[in-house]
Amino acid sequence: MAMKMMKVFCVMIVCMVVLSSYAEAALTCSDVSNKITPCLSFLKQGGEVPADCCTGVKGLNDAAKTGPDRQKACNCLKTTFKSNKDLKSDNAVVLPSKCGVNIPYKISLETDCNTVK
Repeated sequence: MAMKMMKVFCVMIVCMVVLSSYAEAALTCSDVSNKITPCLSFLKQGGEVPADCCTGVKGLNDAAKTGPDRQKACNCLKTTFKSNKDLKSDNAVVLPSKCGVNIPYKISLETDCNTVK
Protein backbone atom coordinates (compact mmCIF):
# COMPACT_ATOMS: atom_id res chain seq x y z
CA MET A 1 0.00 0.00 0.00
CA ALA A 2 2.89 2.34 0.76
CA MET A 3 4.31 1.77 -2.74
CA LYS A 4 0.94 2.55 -4.31
CA MET A 5 0.69 5.73 -2.25
CA MET A 6 4.16 6.81 -3.29
CA LYS A 7 3.37 6.17 -6.98
CA VAL A 8 0.20 8.26 -6.75
CA PHE A 9 2.13 10.93 -4.88
CA CYS A 10 4.90 10.99 -7.53
CA VAL A 11 2.43 11.24 -10.43
CA MET A 12 0.67 14.07 -8.65
CA ILE A 13 3.96 15.89 -8.12
CA VAL A 14 4.95 15.56 -11.78
CA CYS A 15 1.60 17.09 -12.78
CA MET A 16 2.05 19.89 -10.30
CA VAL A 17 5.57 20.63 -11.51
CA VAL A 18 4.27 21.03 -15.05
CA LEU A 19 1.48 23.31 -13.87
CA SER A 20 3.76 25.24 -11.54
CA SER A 21 5.84 26.51 -14.43
CA TYR A 22 2.94 28.87 -15.15
CA ALA A 23 2.80 30.25 -11.62
CA GLU A 24 4.47 33.41 -10.39
CA ALA A 25 5.72 31.80 -7.20
CA ALA A 26 9.28 30.54 -7.09
CA LEU A 27 8.26 27.65 -4.83
CA THR A 28 6.98 24.55 -6.63
CA CYS A 29 4.77 21.68 -5.53
CA SER A 30 7.79 19.47 -6.06
CA ASP A 31 9.61 21.55 -3.43
CA VAL A 32 6.64 21.20 -1.08
CA SER A 33 6.45 17.46 -1.70
CA ASN A 34 10.13 16.96 -1.04
CA LYS A 35 9.83 18.81 2.25
CA ILE A 36 6.74 17.00 3.55
CA THR A 37 7.41 13.45 2.33
CA PRO A 38 9.16 12.58 5.63
CA CYS A 39 5.94 13.65 7.40
CA LEU A 40 3.62 11.15 5.70
CA SER A 41 3.73 8.60 8.51
CA PHE A 42 2.83 11.29 11.06
CA LEU A 43 0.12 12.72 8.81
CA LYS A 44 -1.44 9.25 8.49
CA GLN A 45 -1.02 7.88 12.00
CA GLY A 46 0.02 10.68 14.37
CA GLY A 47 2.42 9.79 17.16
CA GLU A 48 6.00 11.01 17.20
CA VAL A 49 6.99 13.51 14.53
CA PRO A 50 10.15 12.29 12.76
CA ALA A 51 13.11 14.69 13.01
CA ASP A 52 13.49 14.78 9.22
CA CYS A 53 9.83 15.79 8.99
CA CYS A 54 10.45 18.84 11.18
CA THR A 55 13.54 19.65 9.15
CA GLY A 56 11.33 19.63 6.05
CA VAL A 57 8.59 21.73 7.68
CA LYS A 58 11.17 24.31 8.79
CA GLY A 59 12.74 24.28 5.32
CA LEU A 60 9.37 24.76 3.67
CA ASN A 61 8.57 27.65 5.99
CA ASP A 62 11.96 29.23 5.20
CA ALA A 63 11.41 28.77 1.46
CA ALA A 64 7.91 30.28 1.48
CA LYS A 65 8.83 33.88 2.28
CA THR A 66 6.56 35.69 -0.18
CA GLY A 67 2.77 35.76 -0.36
CA PRO A 68 2.73 33.92 -3.72
CA ASP A 69 5.06 31.25 -2.33
CA ARG A 70 2.89 30.77 0.77
CA GLN A 71 -0.21 30.54 -1.44
CA LYS A 72 1.56 27.98 -3.63
CA ALA A 73 2.59 25.91 -0.59
CA CYS A 74 -0.95 26.11 0.78
CA ASN A 75 -2.47 24.95 -2.51
CA CYS A 76 0.06 22.14 -2.89
CA LEU A 77 -0.67 20.91 0.64
CA LYS A 78 -4.42 20.98 -0.03
CA THR A 79 -3.96 19.06 -3.28
CA THR A 80 -1.91 16.45 -1.44
CA PHE A 81 -4.65 16.03 1.15
CA LYS A 82 -7.39 15.79 -1.45
CA SER A 83 -5.56 13.03 -3.31
CA ASN A 84 -4.50 11.07 -0.19
CA LYS A 85 -7.63 10.27 1.79
CA ASP A 86 -5.68 8.45 4.51
CA LEU A 87 -3.93 11.64 5.64
CA LYS A 88 -5.60 13.03 8.75
CA SER A 89 -6.32 16.76 8.83
CA ASP A 90 -6.04 16.89 12.64
CA ASN A 91 -2.43 15.76 12.31
CA ALA A 92 -1.73 18.39 9.65
CA VAL A 93 -3.15 21.20 11.80
CA VAL A 94 -0.78 20.42 14.71
CA LEU A 95 2.29 19.57 12.63
CA PRO A 96 3.82 23.06 12.43
CA SER A 97 3.53 23.64 16.19
CA LYS A 98 4.95 20.18 16.93
CA CYS A 99 7.96 21.22 14.85
CA GLY A 100 8.23 24.64 16.50
CA VAL A 101 7.19 26.48 13.34
CA ASN A 102 4.63 29.26 13.13
CA ILE A 103 2.97 29.51 9.72
CA PRO A 104 0.51 32.27 8.81
CA TYR A 105 -2.33 29.91 7.85
CA LYS A 106 -4.00 26.71 9.00
CA ILE A 107 -3.16 23.56 7.06
CA SER A 108 -6.70 22.54 6.21
CA LEU A 109 -8.90 21.73 3.24
CA GLU A 110 -11.09 24.64 4.35
CA THR A 111 -8.27 27.19 4.13
CA ASP A 112 -8.73 29.70 1.31
CA CYS A 113 -5.16 29.80 0.00
CA ASN A 114 -5.92 32.95 -2.02
CA THR A 115 -6.17 34.90 1.24
CA VAL A 116 -2.78 33.72 2.55
CA LYS A 117 -0.38 36.66 2.76
